Amino acid sequence: MSDGMQAVAGASLRKMIGAVTNNRILATIVGTGVTCVVQSSSVTTVMVVGFVNSGVMELAQAIGVIMGANIGTTITGWILVLKIGKYGLPLLGGAAFVYLFSKGDRKRYIAMTLMGIGMVFFGLELMKDACSIIKETPTFEAWFQTFRADSYLGVLGCAMIGCVLTVAVQSSSATLGITVSLAFQGVIGYETAAALVLGENIGTTITAYLASLGATTNARRAAYFHVIFNLAGVFWITLIFWWYIDLIHWLMGSFLDGPISQTVMAEGKETFPNTTPAVAATHSIFNVTNTLLFLPFLNVFVKLLNRMVPSKNFKEKPHLTDLDIRMLETPLLAIEQSRNEIQKMSDGCIKMLEWCVDLREQEEPDTSLADKLRQREQVLDSVQDEVAEFVTGLLSGNVPHSVADEARRQLRMADEFESVSDYITDLDKSDRRMRRKDQRFSEEQRTDLNELHTHIAEYVSEVNKGLVEQNDNVLANTETTNKRIRTEIKTLRKKHLEDLSANTIQPVVIVAWLASLNAYDRIRDHIHNIAEAISGEK
Repeated sequence: MSDGMQAVAGASLRKMIGAVTNNRILATIVGTGVTCVVQSSSVTTVMVVGFVNSGVMELAQAIGVIMGANIGTTITGWILVLKIGKYGLPLLGGAAFVYLFSKGDRKRYIAMTLMGIGMVFFGLELMKDACSIIKETPTFEAWFQTFRADSYLGVLGCAMIGCVLTVAVQSSSATLGITVSLAFQGVIGYETAAALVLGENIGTTITAYLASLGATTNARRAAYFHVIFNLAGVFWITLIFWWYIDLIHWLMGSFLDGPISQTVMAEGKETFPNTTPAVAATHSIFNVTNTLLFLPFLNVFVKLLNRMVPSKNFKEKPHLTDLDIRMLETPLLAIEQSRNEIQKMSDGCIKMLEWCVDLREQEEPDTSLADKLRQREQVLDSVQDEVAEFVTGLLSGNVPHSVADEARRQLRMADEFESVSDYITDLDKSDRRMRRKDQRFSEEQRTDLNELHTHIAEYVSEVNKGLVEQNDNVLANTETTNKRIRTEIKTLRKKHLEDLSANTIQPVVIVAWLASLNAYDRIRDHIHNIAEAISGEK
């Protein structure tokens, strides 16, 4: 269900995440929306920890999104309120048929979403049947009756059980389904179900906490906030638990046909259908109220977390890239992260071209600039490795065809940009080799080479612009530039051969000139390949 919804709402998901600013209300709305799409507050908070870890999101933004995620996760309870349990299996079967035989990606992923919904309701029906058997078994029913929210300690005990169950199954939605099934069959009372749901809010924080282990300081702060936020919320609501339950009874009385405890005979058995919307309302109202209480103190929490988890004395940068395996949970956002890294590689190549021509024109090459050029080439080598590892991990999962195609193109582009950086370094090596033998290109040769260099740099910039804009026509738009540069290189080679006949040129200069022309030609070739990849050419 989550995979299907992510694939269908991919563009919307990217826009929502991109809209997150320091505006706490907007961040909360985004957190709610994203969680409704991915159908899991755990996935959203893990994703946020990944964004903070990679430096894409600030701590204040992350806190807002996490609070919104707590509201978004209550959508599951309202889905269970829909009385379509008996249609779960037909819906699953029909959607599976569409999924298997549809050609269009969008239809297949809508079908996948419907399959997930069908599984949820069919699973709920199975749980209800299983719970009715529990009720008919006195030993089991007596055991369940020991968990009763009839006192403050009883409420805390039920909340703790809900927490432990959620930690065990790693999903508050799953434990919510179990709780609803038990309450529906009357195995546990509504008050006990409400207390269990409160504990499930605490249990769901374990996923983000585990994801923060080994992450940067800010990422750990985001995960700790999730724990503190839910713990504090459950603490204050347990203090006024009975008043809160009375409020839900009063509210539900206005919307339901009868009281929450009303019994309905189904297939000769007593059921309590009104408990399902009551539990959903208990979950939603608590999370919305908790968020509204905490929202005004967002900046206070940022300061508190900064004190609780102090910054380290050194700059934390565990990777050269901002890629984070936590993002693989959401392929459509993961592919955006790797695309950003490809764009950084393209910007790195532009900088290297600028440094290369500066070094060639200097009478005494700047050693620090030369070292910087070589270091940047090594950095791009390592970035390519990290991108390849990340994208390969992404492709190993179940991803939409569009994401898989984009991932393969990114692997190709990362390799091409790394090759471009190698040839730029080769240009500098040729120049240094000549200088060691007290030789330089002539004034005319340098002018010709600089003109070619300018054209190459413009070609790289045009293709980079196409990459940023995701312009499918970049190959056609830059083909004229590509052909002109190729002709220019052929002309310079021919001119050099004519100069060899007319003048005496040192062998080291001849080798360096031909090597430089070859390097520029190979750069042109790799940039052409990148343009092909952006345009979707094989």
